[in-house]
Amino acid sequence: MDLYLKGKTAVVTGASQGIGRAITKELALEGVKVFATARNEELLSSLKEEVTAAGGVTPLTFAQDFTAADGPQKIAAAALASLGQVDILINNAGRSAPMDVTGSEEIWEGAMTLDFDRPRQLTQQLLPHFITRKQGVILNLASTYELRTVNGSSVAKAAVVMWSKQLAAQLGQYGIRVNCLQPGLIDTNNIRRFFPGEERKNFATQEIPLGDFGEPQDMANMATFLVSPRARYITGTVAVVDGGMRHYAF
Repeated sequence: MDLYLKGKTAVVTGASQGIGRAITKELALEGVKVFATARNEELLSSLKEEVTAAGGVTPLTFAQDFTAADGPQKIAAAALASLGQVDILINNAGRSAPMDVTGSEEIWEGAMTLDFDRPRQLTQQLLPHFITRKQGVILNLASTYELRTVNGSSVAKAAVVMWSKQLAAQLGQYGIRVNCLQPGLIDTNNIRRFFPGEERKNFATQEIPLGDFGEPQDMANMATFLVSPRARYITGTVAVVDGGMRHYAF
């Protein structure tokens, strides 16, 4: 199926590894010129080489600490300068932040900064550009299933979901779509540390109907569809990629 993405441009944060890396590569293979940003310059360089070797459009890379106070402004400015125009924004950067019920202010502030404030600020930097052009697609990565323990990232991502729905309602008049993509347990470094040894297999057998964790490529496949013109009538929604695992607070 042709997703009609050839010639489009995209900004992807947290692009150097895991889900962001898979999304960047898949978009590039569909003909998208990706502005890939993350902190680790070495990983970004290897990403560029990997994409080029696979036959995708060579991404532009930009090493930047997203949590820096001026991170969103620098990313937006560099993206617009190098791409000319931005068609797609994928706010992927994030990291799980488990904590005690009396978690420190430092952990809370770090989680809210990385997982809510900076994506919001980067989006707001690019929104005037989208509105002027009367087009654009924003995809925000949400958090995994509703946890039974306190996690600052999950709280921040819950705020992202609500904010995304509100944006979708207001920006539709400008031809701008906003959606969220919610992962289940995806086999990344961010998740592996919580399931050492046999714990992954035991958990997956009991809790995931498809029997195992997902792969970053599973997320990339859905992300690529959601930002494509094939998804032109989808906005304000949360797409779930979790192998059938569902946990809801009750």
